[in-house]
Amino acid sequence: MTDPAADARPDDRPDDRPDDRPDDRPVIRLRPRAGRRLAAGAPWVYADEIAMDRRTRALAPGVVAVLEGPERKALGAVAFNPASTIAARLLDPDPAAVIGADWFARKLRAALALRERLFDAPFYRLAHAEGDGLPGVVIDRFGDAVVIQPNAAWAAARLPDLIAALDAVIAPQVIVINAASRARALEGLDGESHLARGALDGPVAVAMNGATYMADLVGGQKTGLFYDQRPNHAFAARLARGAEVLDVFTHVGGFGLAALAAGAARVLAVDSAAPALALAEEGARRGGVADRFETRRADAFDALRALAAEGRRFGLVVCDPPAFAPNKAALEAGLRAYERTARLAAKLVEPGGFLALCSCSHAADAEAFRAACARGVLAAGRAGALIRAGAAGPDHPVHIGLPETGYLKALFFRLS
Repeated sequence: MTDPAADARPDDRPDDRPDDRPDDRPVIRLRPRAGRRLAAGAPWVYADEIAMDRRTRALAPGVVAVLEGPERKALGAVAFNPASTIAARLLDPDPAAVIGADWFARKLRAALALRERLFDAPFYRLAHAEGDGLPGVVIDRFGDAVVIQPNAAWAAARLPDLIAALDAVIAPQVIVINAASRARALEGLDGESHLARGALDGPVAVAMNGATYMADLVGGQKTGLFYDQRPNHAFAARLARGAEVLDVFTHVGGFGLAALAAGAARVLAVDSAAPALALAEEGARRGGVADRFETRRADAFDALRALAAEGRRFGLVVCDPPAFAPNKAALEAGLRAYERTARLAAKLVEPGGFLALCSCSHAADAEAFRAACARGVLAAGRAGALIRAGAAGPDHPVHIGLPETGYLKALFFRLS
């Protein structure tokens, strides 16, 4: 497949879209008394905050527009999508900013400087959407390969500029476009992922916390690996030394492989996806811990109940499920699912052992998640204490005005 930006660089690409010529940009306007979160530092404007006349509704999804307040003062350049709940995303406080390859390159250089300070090897999240000033854009780096998730219409329309900027900043040999995010459907985008440049002869081996993980960049879940859990893997691994460990929703080995690298006695890893378990087993082989690593393909809740019936107990139990509450409509059901997970998992922790419970649900805030987990632990007849509340690693920066970007929660309990 040809690369859409193979011959383009930030210093020689033409700005050939009308909305990249600031004088020609459409103008959208806030309704009276709207935009309070924007004024407080949030980079989002919701559809019901914008004066949606016929002209505004007819604008193409992803167009760059000038946002004005009700008094007609320009507030910045925004990416606008009349079909999305998040109708406007602030790109630049300068309403005349040119949103082209040079602009992307400046954002990426700033993001890279942070990662190079944090990590010794080029395996990390390079761009974390609003947290790095690139609304709706996620880029994970795997050495010479990158996986891009253009989850907003404006970014999908500007992939050539983004790829040209990546060439200028890190020159990746392999580029995968991942279109599997739920957010794309909300933006009216398709779900077709593809390899945009280079070739892959199989999963990529990633060294992290002393373990080896196998990341399937094309066919795996999300971008192939969850870098966000890196610090929580490390903390759990300290608790796992010498212990029997149960890692539920393990994906490609998640907490389990880090635990084995730190000296866990044995790990039982549970997931419903056979391809993910195969990658986890390969990671265990490459890490030299396969003799202490066992997998079980099963529904997580079925597995938790079956292990209780078998009389199994573990020094550390970890549950890291997919988002049970991906949106506000699913919040109540999601919190019940987190409570049920905690109740079933707590029964499998030996006295004095540890329980780790995680949530990647944007809609469930930290306190609601903590309360649901506490109810589950108590319903299991267990007592204990919360010893740590973790979040995503620093390569997943949280936008100072947008707490929604701090989605990951990891709670560690010691149970008596």
